[in-house]
Amino acid sequence: MKNENKAVIIWLLSGCLLLFIMVIVGGITRLTNSGLSMTDWHLVTDTFPPLSEEKWSQAFEEYKKFPEYQKINIHNDFQLDDYKFIYFWEWFHRFIGRIIGLVFIVPFIYFLIKKRLSSETIKKCVVLLSMGAFQGFLGWFMVRSGLIDNPDVSHFRLSLHLTFAFITFAYTLWVALDLIYPDRKPALLSLQKIARFTLFFLLLQIIYGGFVAGLNAGLIHNHWPLMSDGEFFHESITLEKDSWLLRLTEGKSGVQFVHRTLAYVVVGFILLLSYKSHKFDLTKQQKSGINVLVIIVFLQFSLGVFTLLYSVPLWLGLTHQIMAFFLLTAMTYTLHRLSK
Repeated sequence: MKNENKAVIIWLLSGCLLLFIMVIVGGITRLTNSGLSMTDWHLVTDTFPPLSEEKWSQAFEEYKKFPEYQKINIHNDFQLDDYKFIYFWEWFHRFIGRIIGLVFIVPFIYFLIKKRLSSETIKKCVVLLSMGAFQGFLGWFMVRSGLIDNPDVSHFRLSLHLTFAFITFAYTLWVALDLIYPDRKPALLSLQKIARFTLFFLLLQIIYGGFVAGLNAGLIHNHWPLMSDGEFFHESITLEKDSWLLRLTEGKSGVQFVHRTLAYVVVGFILLLSYKSHKFDLTKQQKSGINVLVIIVFLQFSLGVFTLLYSVPLWLGLTHQIMAFFLLTAMTYTLHRLSK
């Protein structure tokens, strides 16, 4: 790592930390059903929550006009204090998004003025800023789907919003790693290929994790290693939807089945990567990356099992999502060390 890059690296890693916090708060927002509490989006005026009881009452009355209250919460003795609770998590989620925007934009302009960024790094940072802006749009796009008729967001939009946050984090980390390890070395092509396949299936698993969350598919078939009635492939998978595409993307049983199955695939690829790596003379960073991958994937697999068995309690669901973040971090680091 070159000394002149330290400030830029700290900036990028700070962005990674904020993205990590953003995903945690997003998970809490989802698990507490808080995502539809703010019914509009204003870049400036929503920066702080209502600061008086009158403003709170106005916001609550506005919330009552939308499907979540009219079809669900009106029957749950839902009061202003309940609304304040769910409002806080959605507001905090958006507030962190604003902070992330400032943390990325202001230092970027500063480093540009001070000519601390190479032309290659500038291009990568422009991509990062574009990804951040698109992520903000995806958040609005997701929430919008739950404010029209159905008092729940589209699981497709939820998964897109979640997965793109993970991808933005991974790319930010990759840019930082390019600066931390500026010296280029020949890639270990065979291990790199396995690592790329592993990353692909891990991202696919994250997508299906979003599907499971959006459909509340973790609240059924709370058994392991088999689904309900001791079946590996439960008959409900074929009954929910008319086509295989819909069964495996919109049916609760089908989505859970894919998520279960992909877990084995991800574990298998990481074990394969570890096994194959013993044939090479690896650097300390490469060995550490692979070893950490193996440890984290088994922790994540275990958390997934317990989250299912206990019907997704808040703390377990959140821990499972956090561990997915750690797994992607280890995967990104390992692929980077095997590639450069």
